[in-house]
Amino acid sequence: MEITFLGTGTSTGVPEIGCQCEVCTSKDPRDWRLRTSVLVETEGKRILLDCGPDFRWQMIQNKIYHLDAVLISHEHYDHVGGLDDLRPFGRYRVVDIFAEDNVAEAIETRIPYVFREQKYPGVPNLEIHRITEEPFVAAGVMVNPIRVMHGRLPILGYRIGNMAYLTDLKDLPEREYAKLEGLDVLAITALRPGEHPTHESLEEALEKIARIRPKEAYLIHMSHRIGLQAQVEKGLPPHVHLAYDGLVVRPTL
Repeated sequence: MEITFLGTGTSTGVPEIGCQCEVCTSKDPRDWRLRTSVLVETEGKRILLDCGPDFRWQMIQNKIYHLDAVLISHEHYDHVGGLDDLRPFGRYRVVDIFAEDNVAEAIETRIPYVFREQKYPGVPNLEIHRITEEPFVAAGVMVNPIRVMHGRLPILGYRIGNMAYLTDLKDLPEREYAKLEGLDVLAITALRPGEHPTHESLEEALEKIARIRPKEAYLIHMSHRIGLQAQVEKGLPPHVHLAYDGLVVRPTL
């Protein structure tokens, strides 16, 4: 398995427009964060986790020319804003999108021209597969959805093999912890130090990591208030890391 962190930032990205803080003006490229998205390569397949507005540049930067499936966590723009840019991937075959009913409906409402019976030439060739909390197969790979709460909004994280992706969560229902046992890699939100109503803080992320006990944990969906990469890393447990754009992880299975 190979995991590429395509983007590790929150909805505004980092630098945030107009901000002159030490993170937004940092010269360390690890402090510049596109909107959160992860690519998982396993069993000869490439599965994209979320497709935000930076998707086009993420594909160009990482030289990714083929995708087998796209899994969407929820309908917020920073997680679906790049779906129209899937056009090149659908020239010769349909692009399979996996999402819950309410997310599928939001996508169909947002880009209705993609799903009309009579399509004009050049629209993205997408097919939405509606999923539930039950395990499903995407491109021949078994995927286990994880229910998480984004404030009051129920959304999905995903487990693929021994890695899990939990973005935008604030709370994790008690029943879901059993689905996260034995992880080699956990990608999990840590918006910033200090309380936030809909995203977990750095402190809350560390508490969940301590309970889930993955071999390695990578923090994602961070704002500029997380602090400087080089400084924050020094204060984390040895198996916990700030992910950064372009980071590639190959867990030993």
